[in-house]
Amino acid sequence: MKIKTIATALIFSILLINCKDQNKDTAIVELITVEEMDSLLEMEKVQLVDVRTPQEYADGHIEGAINIDFTDENFETLLSEVDKSKPVAVYCGRGGRSGKCSAYMKKAGFTKIYDLDGGITEWKYKGKPVTK
Repeated sequence: MKIKTIATALIFSILLINCKDQNKDTAIVELITVEEMDSLLEMEKVQLVDVRTPQEYADGHIEGAINIDFTDENFETLLSEVDKSKPVAVYCGRGGRSGKCSAYMKKAGFTKIYDLDGGITEWKYKGKPVTK
């Protein structure tokens, strides 16, 4: 009888831990087009983050974007200043760094993350304005 009780408790514990882990990762990362980003910026209160270097940012960025360099040694600290409970849109040059940043943000507890497919290169190609 004691072995049955221990086995039941062990199985129940494993199931409880597995359920808890599944609920932990609720963030959504959505890869969006230039058109979707444009609409998002007009319609929704979204935090816009440019993860390129300061030099790239100075050469032109999407209006309203804050610059948090993905390669900066203080990246995690700087990103912690962004509100995790509000939607965040990220972009870089072509999509590589913003994809890595989005994955990090998901693990860090951000709730809604938009990633601009093709980055600012695609944004410019579609004729969208940049701010210097």
